[in-house]
Amino acid sequence: MPIRLPATAAALALVVLLGGCHNAKVLLPPNLRPPSENTGDALKLAQLQLMQASPCCSNFADFSYRSMLPWQPQKFVLGSGSMVANLNGTQSYFLAFRLPTEAKLPYRIAMKSELNGRWLHASYLFAPTVVLLDAGFQPIRSEDIGLCEHMGWSDETTGAFGSLRIDSAQARYLLVYSSAEQQSGKTYWEQSPASFSSSSAASLQMNSAGSFSIPHGPDGTLWVGMMNKTYEKALDNAICKKAAKGDGVLNTLRTALPLPWSNGSAGKNGHSPSP
Repeated sequence: MPIRLPATAAALALVVLLGGCHNAKVLLPPNLRPPSENTGDALKLAQLQLMQASPCCSNFADFSYRSMLPWQPQKFVLGSGSMVANLNGTQSYFLAFRLPTEAKLPYRIAMKSELNGRWLHASYLFAPTVVLLDAGFQPIRSEDIGLCEHMGWSDETTGAFGSLRIDSAQARYLLVYSSAEQQSGKTYWEQSPASFSSSSAASLQMNSAGSFSIPHGPDGTLWVGMMNKTYEKALDNAICKKAAKGDGVLNTLRTALPLPWSNGSAGKNGHSPSP
């Protein structure tokens, strides 16, 4: 009669048998392995690749604006192999769009930057800078887009969100790149540096205790397009900075919902005053 080992004992025996194999670590889920990369090293490599690239454009009229701004946020991957611009002495990957002339003013353009890295505490973000141009390729406005973190129930609603308001009838073109200030900046992130696989970030349970800042880098994944309800809701609920310390739950409740006997809203006998 064959002897059956308990499931745990059988699993342990399998690990011991494979202990001498170099590939035994693949038995561990990606989110349980120790991080194998360093934010600083990854950033330096990305910055080096960017600096070694030959820029194609340095004047606003040099860019090709044949692509129409997507009618909803669309994914763009900026990095090795992408075209590079040199603006104000700073090299950056970029995107260039024609703006819809039929859109009713004002309207909003949505942006979302995804974490670039396999582990949360070893990741960085591409932080966009935008330039609005008129029909003669003259700048109307330039702005570093502030990013706010939102952890949703899906990949679509998870990331660092930002937006741009278009209210000028002269706006014809949009250039998206990353300025020197953006590339050296950081975005507040209200999560502890728990490791996770970026491909399934929204499905993993992350420790929400603690907070830190995600550094910006020269490359990454950026979603750009006309604002839709999904992005608008995510942005409205996004966290842009650490919340100010309050006076406590009870004081907050008293302010929001005054009790009948507080703040002189009741008479001395405890009853509501007569009208």
